[in-house]
Amino acid sequence: MSAARKFGFERIADLLPVARGPLARRLGLPTITRLDQALGGVAEPITPREDIEVPAVERRLLEPISTAEAIEQVMGDLLGDLVVLLQGKGVGARSIRLTGMRVDGTEQIVAIGTSRPTRDVSHLLRLLKLRIERIDPGMGIEQFQMVAPHTEQLDAVDLGAVLAGETLVRDPARLVDLIAGRIGMHSVFRIAPVESHVPERAVVKSDPNELPGTWPDWKRPIRLFAHPEPLHRVIALMPDQPPRRFEWRGTTYKVVGGDGPERVHGEWWRRDAEVWAVRDYYRVEDETGGRYWVFRRGDGFEDDTGDLSWWMHGVFG
Repeated sequence: MSAARKFGFERIADLLPVARGPLARRLGLPTITRLDQALGGVAEPITPREDIEVPAVERRLLEPISTAEAIEQVMGDLLGDLVVLLQGKGVGARSIRLTGMRVDGTEQIVAIGTSRPTRDVSHLLRLLKLRIERIDPGMGIEQFQMVAPHTEQLDAVDLGAVLAGETLVRDPARLVDLIAGRIGMHSVFRIAPVESHVPERAVVKSDPNELPGTWPDWKRPIRLFAHPEPLHRVIALMPDQPPRRFEWRGTTYKVVGGDGPERVHGEWWRRDAEVWAVRDYYRVEDETGGRYWVFRRGDGFEDDTGDLSWWMHGVFG
């Protein structure tokens, strides 16, 4: 475009009405070729990328099978063959899909996933066995295919520390896979700290196999609500005293002890509404021994800091 601007062309559209001969002499033949390709006048074939070869094995059975025991046996045989392919490629499976072809021509498909790449036949078979009850063999299954659509590099395990006598830290991946196989991978996670003063933003769901970072030395409830819940009929001495009485979820609570406030300011860089926002948190205990984490919006002096409403944010054990 720098060369085109020297001749007064500012846009691609400025090139269209110009004769091709003079244009080629000024800007060169490649410019004309690219212009024709953009307009569809010259073919511009696309070279496709080659598909990655997905590790796959299959079994054709002499007689159809329909029992759980027979299906489990075929699963083990297929996994043995598949692991050989994975080992040859230096990878481990992160997901496996098993397809069974029934005698009536329909397919039964089950799949598993792992939190880390693996080639452990016993572990993979244990996960697949959880899926057998989802297979409807009908009049029988006569052919099976097993593929590993998602694989990752699987390096050698460093056993130097173990051989030296140091304590071996158990890998939670197998337990994570078994639990996830029953309740879903989205339900298995760790809580990790995030750098934020606002409590509901200070934690995040993370990989269950990874150790979380260092937690700040703050007193926080064991159960922190994702969204604070409003309190009603609150009696408190302004501006710095904890509430003496409040109603929550239809029940009245009489406070016999409290500690605070812990002041938390809004994160002004996130949104304008938090520029002056203030929360004053209190740890309170009721007459039955229940301990709660409540806060008041506003500092009790400036209207811009909050509306002085009270909220429940967590429960201590």
